[in-house]
Amino acid sequence: MSTRSAERSWCVVVPHHATGARLARHRLAGVLADEVPPALLADLVAVLAELVGNAVRHAEPLPGGVVRVSWRLVSVDGGQRVRVQVTDGGAASPPRMRAAGLDAVDGRGLHIVAGLATRWGVERDGLGQSVWADFEPTGVARSDLVGAG
Repeated sequence: MSTRSAERSWCVVVPHHATGARLARHRLAGVLADEVPPALLADLVAVLAELVGNAVRHAEPLPGGVVRVSWRLVSVDGGQRVRVQVTDGGAASPPRMRAAGLDAVDGRGLHIVAGLATRWGVERDGLGQSVWADFEPTGVARSDLVGAG
């Protein structure tokens, strides 16, 4: 039995500003609306918005005052695998999940990412950091491993 696959990817830059998350959400939704099931698209949009929002709130911009947003769609016989990735200029410390009290107004974002994505992680290099999240086809077990990939 053979497995057929096709891969496509997109990359856009958005302002390192609150409007960047909105622009990224709309671009991803517009491109993938006819490519993935609606439930997966909703998860992708939520995670991408969270990652861009975190980059704007907690990290430095890339040169030019931007954040780079990319996603890769791999269509396989069993469905679509998708990776969303947000690259910024880096922060003093890498993103991490933290405890948030019931009355806290923030601190839940990466918990949402971990709950919706199969796995997520952070890569750092000399230019900044990228936070990514992978989504596997339905039926693939979610991993509790952060950064596995």
